[in-house]
Amino acid sequence: MTVTVEPSIFKIVKYDSKEIAGVAQEMLKLLGMESTNLLIDVDETVAMSRVTTTLSDPVHILVMSSAFENLKKPMTFSIDNAKFSLGRGLLRIRDRQSGNFADAPTDEDLSVVESAVWETYCVGRLSRLGLKVHKQRWQYNFRNRHGFKDAVDKQFEKIWEADGLTWSQLSEISQHALA
Repeated sequence: MTVTVEPSIFKIVKYDSKEIAGVAQEMLKLLGMESTNLLIDVDETVAMSRVTTTLSDPVHILVMSSAFENLKKPMTFSIDNAKFSLGRGLLRIRDRQSGNFADAPTDEDLSVVESAVWETYCVGRLSRLGLKVHKQRWQYNFRNRHGFKDAVDKQFEKIWEADGLTWSQLSEISQHALA
């Protein structure tokens, strides 16, 4: 496993590329992706919390700098937020590598609803791996995209607790929630 972080020296945020690489290596091991080569490109000029991935060799993860930010100390690094953000991106990559998500749109082409469904699936799995997760935040995000109904909450729980789903299964569950 090779992990490269760009830029190697940060000028705007107080991040350390070696620390980010260490967190990424830890997450790759946790997710069983030790053979994955990774390029993490941190855009420190954008104060958003977005992470997009591209399946390539090395796998490319574009991180808007706020995804790694300590919310109590702006512009400083948070190991927990980095683990969580990288974990979500790496799980999408792992899903794509499995072949079960071959028909999924690229990260950039995901609709808001599709993104909410896949994020729910990823965050539920991260929660079961022991990462600190605010489930209510993700349930609210899911409800915002699917509606505030009991049936939507049931579909959320189905996705949250799932493992081994395919893109078509996720899409089908999402469609049931929208109905």
